[in-house]
Amino acid sequence: MSDKEHIISLDNSTFFKLRKLYLLAILLIAGTIIVAQILIQKHLDSQLDDSRIVNIAGRQRMLSQKLVKQVLILKDVKIEKERISRSKAIKADNNTFLNSHKDLQHEFSEFKELLNNDSDFKEVFFQMESYHKRIVTTCNDIVNLVTVNPLVSSDSIYKHIVKLENVEDHFLSKMNEIVFKYDEVSQHKVESLKQKEYILFIVALLILVLEILFLFKPISIQIKKIIANLISAKKEAQIKTKKVEELLIVKETSLQELKGLNYALNNATLFASVTQDGSIVHLSKKFSKLLEVDKQDVKIPLEELLMLDEGEQKTIQEILKGNRRSIWVGEVQVTTKSNKKLWLEMSIIPMNLVKMNQRVLVLCNNITKRKDSQIKIDELNEERFKEQVNLQKIQASQIVEAQEEERKRIAKDIHDGIGQMLTALKFNIESINSENVDLTTKKVEVLKEVLSNLIKEVRTVTFNLTPPELSDYGIVPTLNKLANQLATFTGEKIYFENKTNFKGRFDSLVETNLYRVVQEAVNNALKYANSNYILISISHSEQILSIVIDDDGQGFDVEKLMETKTGMGLFFMKERISYINGRIFINSSKNKGTRITINVNLEQL
Repeated sequence: MSDKEHIISLDNSTFFKLRKLYLLAILLIAGTIIVAQILIQKHLDSQLDDSRIVNIAGRQRMLSQKLVKQVLILKDVKIEKERISRSKAIKADNNTFLNSHKDLQHEFSEFKELLNNDSDFKEVFFQMESYHKRIVTTCNDIVNLVTVNPLVSSDSIYKHIVKLENVEDHFLSKMNEIVFKYDEVSQHKVESLKQKEYILFIVALLILVLEILFLFKPISIQIKKIIANLISAKKEAQIKTKKVEELLIVKETSLQELKGLNYALNNATLFASVTQDGSIVHLSKKFSKLLEVDKQDVKIPLEELLMLDEGEQKTIQEILKGNRRSIWVGEVQVTTKSNKKLWLEMSIIPMNLVKMNQRVLVLCNNITKRKDSQIKIDELNEERFKEQVNLQKIQASQIVEAQEEERKRIAKDIHDGIGQMLTALKFNIESINSENVDLTTKKVEVLKEVLSNLIKEVRTVTFNLTPPELSDYGIVPTLNKLANQLATFTGEKIYFENKTNFKGRFDSLVETNLYRVVQEAVNNALKYANSNYILISISHSEQILSIVIDDDGQGFDVEKLMETKTGMGLFFMKERISYINGRIFINSSKNKGTRITINVNLEQL
């Protein structure tokens, strides 16, 4: 067997051995990680169910308290319409209260298992279930009582309230016992997982110790032997490398000379041959004509021929002296004999690298026109930048003005509406005479009416600021309420249509921006369109949600309005839609109405 074949065989055997050992070590560590992950993921799934169970239990406690509170409010309500509305809300919450109890009992397998295996837990659960049924039954009785006779006496309702209050405390107490019991079960599972993790940790440490003793230590010994062989081979290679370097120097010299000549022949139109001290050996005719020099001028150094400034001359002189082995490329500005400024792209290529008295080849391209064009482009870019900055300043000031106008509008609504009502309420309260019972009764009725109007006004102002329906129910119910309220307040025909029965929800930022844009579009139509109707319609496909605001008003010139200060509303609408990666289209013309279309990509939300 030859030395070469022996080395190949040795390398292969060493490689295969090391690969097997490393694969074994990795598999052992990976196995412990996988087992740990399976246990953790299984426990996390169990904890997720536990958190949902505790969440539902907490919701049940909240619903029981909410039902008692709603019934107490219902007792004090005297208006038939409001009583019916309250009874419907109680009925809806009662159904939710009942369904949540069913989910708690039947949806979670671990809860069923605990219910079947733990007698104490089962007894507490059935006691709680008894109280739960009594709450549900009492609430249904109250709802049926109000449904049959909306103006039923408060005493009749109060009898049921007493039952409800008696049962509620017991229900909450039993619910707490269930939650605490389930918390004990969860803690037991966590302790069990900790023990398993400790065992896996000890196993992993043992595996690492065994790998160090039986794997990494033998491998380090083997690598040490291989490094010793490599050092020996390196010494032999260094001797051979010195001989090769001598040959490469001669070869590199020839290649550099050929590279310089090839570059000059293929690319140069302006060139000169100079010595290292800057003395000109040869100057091409085109170069002489460009620099406007005569034959006698060629006797002066190249740097003095190109530059007038002593500092620039010294720079060129240093480049000529310092570039013995590498090619220097750069751009320089030269001055002709007639004091004309030119820009040259200059390449300085050293020749005869083996000798100390080498020559330098200077190749040039005239780039004066390109430089002049670049200066003009820079000036234009600077002007555009200034225009952009000025435009941003104008837009910023317009945004501040719009914010101030919005604050003034809110302050006016509060001052003219809520403020005047509070003043009237104050005067009425101060004028009450406790000795005149009849007059006091009348004034109390007036106070009730003023308070009712005040509540409506506050709700109107808060709805205009941020409607609570937007965070509770989403964009569709909020737009429907916006249309209904504006139609009621203004007396105009404002309609809402959900063409594709869209019920989706988005991020709060997306829903807020969509609502604000629609609100702005409808308000603009009310102020300026003089239309017979306004229609808000929403539709969607798999990719696109589309909201359209139509009116049959007098219309306007979109481009002209956007150019003026009065078009800030449209500017803000476009900015909001752009912020959520949507698109807005505004189509309008004189006496032909306006259509504003908002498109949002559902896949990006």
